Amino acid sequence: MGLYLGIDVGTSGTKTLLMTAGGKVLATATGEHEICAPRPGWSEQDPDNWWAATVQAVKAVLKKAGKSGKDVVGIGLSGQMHGLVLTDGAGKPLRSAIIWNDQRTAGEAAEIERTVGGKSELIDLVGNVAMTSFTLTKLLWVRKHEPKLYEKARHMLLPKDYIRLRLTGEYVGDVSDMSGTLMLDQRKRDWSKPLLSIFQIDSAILPPVVESHEISGRLTKDVAALLGLATGTPVVGGAGDQPAGAVGNGVVVDGLTSATMGTSGVVFVHSKDYKVDPAGRAQTFCSSVAGEYCMFGCVLAAGGSYQWFRNVLGEAEVAEARKKKVDPYELLTAKAAKAPAGCEGLFFLPYLTGERTPHADPNARACWVGIHSRTGRNELIRSVMEGATFAMNDVISVLRGRGLPIRQVRLSGGGARSAFWRQLQADIYGTTCTTINAAEGPAYGVALLAAVGTGAYRNVPEACQAAIKITRTIPPKAAAKKLYASYYTQYTKLYPALKDQFASIAQL
Repeated sequence: MGLYLGIDVGTSGTKTLLMTAGGKVLATATGEHEICAPRPGWSEQDPDNWWAATVQAVKAVLKKAGKSGKDVVGIGLSGQMHGLVLTDGAGKPLRSAIIWNDQRTAGEAAEIERTVGGKSELIDLVGNVAMTSFTLTKLLWVRKHEPKLYEKARHMLLPKDYIRLRLTGEYVGDVSDMSGTLMLDQRKRDWSKPLLSIFQIDSAILPPVVESHEISGRLTKDVAALLGLATGTPVVGGAGDQPAGAVGNGVVVDGLTSATMGTSGVVFVHSKDYKVDPAGRAQTFCSSVAGEYCMFGCVLAAGGSYQWFRNVLGEAEVAEARKKKVDPYELLTAKAAKAPAGCEGLFFLPYLTGERTPHADPNARACWVGIHSRTGRNELIRSVMEGATFAMNDVISVLRGRGLPIRQVRLSGGGARSAFWRQLQADIYGTTCTTINAAEGPAYGVALLAAVGTGAYRNVPEACQAAIKITRTIPPKAAAKKLYASYYTQYTKLYPALKDQFASIAQL
């Protein structure tokens, strides 16, 4: 049986993963790249640095696994979503890529909604509202501010698709990643002709799109020699990092949800049918399963709030952990576990960097509400963990409100490593949570897609069922579930009460 290679072009580095047909991970490797901030709020990367990192990481993963590249029979691609790569006719980048977290395009986002007639009209066209992260806002910014460069552009690609171009010579995208451009008609799984017409965008610069498992090109002779792989090795469409991560978590059938508690938090649910949030609080994309969809929402500072506490207020635990040679989070969590559930009415709003879902408010600020004379350090720590989890539950509530069944939540990220935080999530979500045997995320997901595309499995759900197994089941505790349902109701009242104050504070 052959091997499968997953390549994930992340923000801080490009990760590679080598996998057997049965889903066993043999090795991983990472090549780093940097972010450039030419101005405050701007965020760019050099696409050629992605390529250099890819070359480094592919060679490294083969060496670590002790395998010949000739054994690789399929390659999958994933990457950071929404980034704008513009190339000339020869495929050379015309400028640095404007990546997902760039904030320069607030004016363009507002212009898009104004031009189409409002949020509901835009959602009807492409399934989502306009946010600064989406690629269309960046394309319009370049056209307005760099018109001469825009006139030279012959191709628009997303980050992973630039790597595809370097690997195969093909200009191709996939439906899941291109859903994040704000230009794809997701119901037709093709470019939205009405939207392109409204904004006078020449469809010739947009690549054809394929399903995530479909073969999109094959390795060229020169690149195969460079990487130590076989000429003609197929490269499948792949997926954006969120849909790819869902495949890596096995969230590819109705009823399954993933909650990834990293620096940011993402709640992702699979849906066989096309559903949108009329309020635009959660995003709808084509999923990596052919003909099906997904919805997800992002909490900007979920695990990041806990990290902030450790860095700013956790000096004592960091110092103690250094002496004991343990993770300082272990010490912080042990203290949190000593506080009562709900912290006697202490709430933490985790809006350290504003918030995306469900409030879409860059002015939102983090704060504690309810400090009293009995509040101690243990309560402060626990309230941060509870607040981050309440924020994740905000996303789950939005998704449930759209009629999506959520019968099991698969946990990953830092919030899945702690037994205490796993139980806290089950209690607050009010749903059975699980962990699985896979923890490699998008790179693993696209390696599975490559296995599907090259015939090792009939479809994506079959591949996930074969490779991914549940390792823990965490049901909610009845008493804690009831308590947290009451506390969550109170939590949801705090942001509306403070929204105007946050806006006033932002003007100071």
